[in-house]
Amino acid sequence: MAAIWTDQRKYEIWLEIETLACEAQAEIGVIPKEDAETIRAKGRFEIGEIMEIEKRTNHDVIAFLENVASYVGPACRWMHHGMTSSDVLDTTLAVQMAQASDILLKDLAELREVIGRRAREFKTTPMIGRSHAIHAEPITFGLKLALMYDEFGRALQRLQEVQPRIRVGKLSGAVGTHAHLDPRVEESVCKRLGLEAAALSTQIIQRDRHAEFHTTLAIIASSIDRWATEFRHLQRTEVLEVEEYFSAGQKGSSAMPHKRNPITGEKLSGLARLVRGNAMAALENVALWHERDISHSSVERVIMPDSTILVNYMLVLLRKLVDRLLVYPENMERNLRITKGLYFSQTILLKLTERGMERKNAYEAVQRAAMKTWRDEATLQENLEAEAEISALISREEIDKLCSLDIHFSHLDETFKKLGLE
Repeated sequence: MAAIWTDQRKYEIWLEIETLACEAQAEIGVIPKEDAETIRAKGRFEIGEIMEIEKRTNHDVIAFLENVASYVGPACRWMHHGMTSSDVLDTTLAVQMAQASDILLKDLAELREVIGRRAREFKTTPMIGRSHAIHAEPITFGLKLALMYDEFGRALQRLQEVQPRIRVGKLSGAVGTHAHLDPRVEESVCKRLGLEAAALSTQIIQRDRHAEFHTTLAIIASSIDRWATEFRHLQRTEVLEVEEYFSAGQKGSSAMPHKRNPITGEKLSGLARLVRGNAMAALENVALWHERDISHSSVERVIMPDSTILVNYMLVLLRKLVDRLLVYPENMERNLRITKGLYFSQTILLKLTERGMERKNAYEAVQRAAMKTWRDEATLQENLEAEAEISALISREEIDKLCSLDIHFSHLDETFKKLGLE
């Protein structure tokens, strides 16, 4: 990913755009074909020389063109013919964003493959589900991972959907009117670069495209943050249902030799904040003056490489985290037992209403039994049986049968099938 954003790669794309533009103009008879051939044969650059020229010109594209001209000779007079700097800069940026998104799509596919494998592995491993961080009703760890699989499927889809809107170039001149550059040149160059030509542009490609790309990256980063946070919570000592892999020789604390900290999840949560911040900067870039100003340029030189490199790194890191995640089913079972069956309360509530009890009365009867369970040693089943209103409608044998995990997992296969995780 980082190679896409190097000066070397940037200038390579600049040179290719300038060369393709000359070849396209030669094809329609604007410039001599032999000069286009010379530019193709002799065109090259030297980064150190460009930087020295830029100290004098204070203009990166002019510095680049001067440097290339020193190698091409007289034919260089046709380079940049009818073009403006943004024809090169924005079209290059489109190539880079397209290449970066291709890598990220591959990262997402590989992440989902690992998540799917581990979801199937723990499909029937029961654990407590939590709302407000409080025990709610049972789920399986496989279902939790299946949810993660589904979420990153949407991330993959969003990035696929935004790709055509960022894979757009322009060679239309100083204010986008093609005044000095035939539209056929733009079409030819963009096609050969794997881009669509903008239907209309100003001096630049409009920045709503770039903002959408960055907000898509921010959503992906936020999903990464969401699951990093989930695993961090599940690693808390009091919970310890999962744990980040801790390698031999790894150290958790400079002061406390016993520590095994969720540092990967914490790192991912921190980096997500940067990507979200960059998305805000991209949104600020949308409102430019008239046909363009340059306020977006300095921002993009930072946020484009940073966000794509960060999300690439984060997706790889999360994939490794999930792949090597230590899972403790015995602790999940232990935590299920903590509340002595409280998570069966809704099952009993529903059965009471089915037997004819008014919902308000049923709720209050089950809640009385539940509150006793919070306070004493008896199980929910025992406290339910002690409630006269409940025992009058549901027998002890029925209560024991209703307090079963099987009820909660009856649609497990159906859910996995819907997600393509059979």
